[in-house]
Amino acid sequence: MSAANSCPQAGTSRPSAVGSLTTVELVWVEDRINHWLRFGRPAAERFVGRSRRVVSFAAGAIFGYLRWEGNQHGTTDMRLAILAAVEPGTPIATVPGVRPGGELLLRLSGWPRIKRGLAAIDAVETHGFDAADVSPDYWRHLHNRLLIGELPRVYGADQHRAWLLRRRISP
Repeated sequence: MSAANSCPQAGTSRPSAVGSLTTVELVWVEDRINHWLRFGRPAAERFVGRSRRVVSFAAGAIFGYLRWEGNQHGTTDMRLAILAAVEPGTPIATVPGVRPGGELLLRLSGWPRIKRGLAAIDAVETHGFDAADVSPDYWRHLHNRLLIGELPRVYGADQHRAWLLRRRISP
């Protein structure tokens, strides 16, 4: 994996957008494509046919997005991304299905890493936190630890409280 692919901070300048919503295309085609949200609170949702819908996120919203594709031989591609929607003009990373892109907090590919990432999300939720409210720093930590095959820290009440206080005083 190249350094550009493993760095959750890599990105390009965001093109000017109409409004400040980040859109995510969710698709389901039986046994071929499944793009879905693992967590997040969309600001809007629009259905585009039976197998497609588009959800939109306001700047600052954090969401988890999974992409699975397969064929008659099995899985051909699987990726997990956790992103934060950003204001127009903010540097972004591009992710297929996410327009125009977002601040990439975590990006994993391959079933073993994705399985550990999903287990970490489950653990956060088991401890009573909504994954969409978790500190972006924790998702970056999780990304880095999973990429090198190490165990991540557990997200706890102290870290969450510190994040909420920091968010309250930050512009």
